[in-house]
Amino acid sequence: MAIKRLLPGGWLSAYAFLYVAFLYLPVIFLPIFSINTAATPKFPLSGVTLKWYEDLPRTPALIDATWNSLIVGISASVLSTVLGILAARSITRYRYPGRRAINGLIMAPLVLPEVIVAISMLLVMLQLGLSLSLFTVVLGHVLVCIPYSMTVLTSGFEGFDRSLEEASADLGESAFGTFRRVTLPMVMPAIISSLLVCFTISLDEFIIAFFLTGTEATLPIYIWGQLRFAAKLPGVLALGTLLLFASFLLMTIAEILRRRAASRTRNEGGLYA
Repeated sequence: MAIKRLLPGGWLSAYAFLYVAFLYLPVIFLPIFSINTAATPKFPLSGVTLKWYEDLPRTPALIDATWNSLIVGISASVLSTVLGILAARSITRYRYPGRRAINGLIMAPLVLPEVIVAISMLLVMLQLGLSLSLFTVVLGHVLVCIPYSMTVLTSGFEGFDRSLEEASADLGESAFGTFRRVTLPMVMPAIISSLLVCFTISLDEFIIAFFLTGTEATLPIYIWGQLRFAAKLPGVLALGTLLLFASFLLMTIAEILRRRAASRTRNEGGLYA
């Protein structure tokens, strides 16, 4: 009670505002400096121009890196979501020894330093005789994305009404048919949300790609390489702005779908019905 008296609602709101401002204020400068005519990001702006954006499609290395990121992102999101569906289904539906330990191991990449995970995967890949390529990057991104996929999908499976599956089985449907015709349509918003979240994480992932990529660079690796040249900075700012808005859009859609999935399971029968 004393803490509540010392920290009234106004103070908490001010703290939240300052926290958000400290976190996102530097990001706001990215699109501002990306339209500056000068190559140096400083105030006041020398002028306003869109030429840095217009030059992006004319850069072959950037186009190649974009295609590589799309290939890696789509592959990693699909594989992570498929594995996440199986894991989330198992953890939420069945009770077996070691269930919590297995769940903790799956979530471990969330708390482990990414550089340690990347170096460990690099050593494993080399021991297996795999050459560094987009394939190894996909494997690394799958490891990182599965915990996020599990978090999204678990919320979708937890509120699922099992009586619907029982009714389907009573009507003569097989286990696989019930899963395909009843379970998957109910959790489809969560699945799409998982795909979007995993794709966004893969698109922005740098450390794993830095250690596991070969000669085919992804967008984060391309951006890191361009930062070594001062003349390339305006183009990097423009590209970073596009990635920022794309990530924000995808994460917003994913959150809307996640909430829709949670609301759907509650309204159509589930643990909260």
